[in-house]
Amino acid sequence: MEIEKGEIVSIVGPSGAGKTTLLQIMGTLDRADSGSVIIDGTGVNRMKEKELSAFRNRHIGFVFQFHQLLPEFTALENVMIPAFIAGRGQQEAKTAATEILEFMGLAERASHKPNELSGGEKQRVAVARALINHPAVVLADEPSGSLDTHNKEELHRLFFDLRNRFGQTFVIVTHDEGLARITDRTIHLVDGAIDKTEIV
Repeated sequence: MEIEKGEIVSIVGPSGAGKTTLLQIMGTLDRADSGSVIIDGTGVNRMKEKELSAFRNRHIGFVFQFHQLLPEFTALENVMIPAFIAGRGQQEAKTAATEILEFMGLAERASHKPNELSGGEKQRVAVARALINHPAVVLADEPSGSLDTHNKEELHRLFFDLRNRFGQTFVIVTHDEGLARITDRTIHLVDGAIDKTEIV
């Protein structure tokens, strides 16, 4: 399976088909029994855990069904955290985080903590956090699964806005047929194997 820069790919299939496992292997959170994983031209199979962790932080963004924001930090601070882990200075991280939040229409919510944000706002902050280090790919596992219809549609539009503006690549595990229909390509998994691929 090969995914091109700037592509938005959905992965669909029944529960237990291996969608999340595939995403974890692609995200270097799990290791495959065979085959190889190459991200942005770099093979990751033989990397040690410390090296893998640093690579993951710089080259892969993650978005989950539930936002996983740290409750004691503001939206801006949550977005800055991966930049700190990557060794960027406070001012650089703050500037980058502010720009991303502004692009997402969240500038006025930057100083709010997660419990002061709506569900849709929390998930957009989580997307901003995934983007802070300019990753080669963002891997999203049911990113709109906990949102109502309006917020789902807003989040889905955001993925395409980010692709069109920044050339961002997304791989999205989803049960949402509407999202799968509008992605560039849909990969169908059945029993841990690719059953078919559809190009929209």
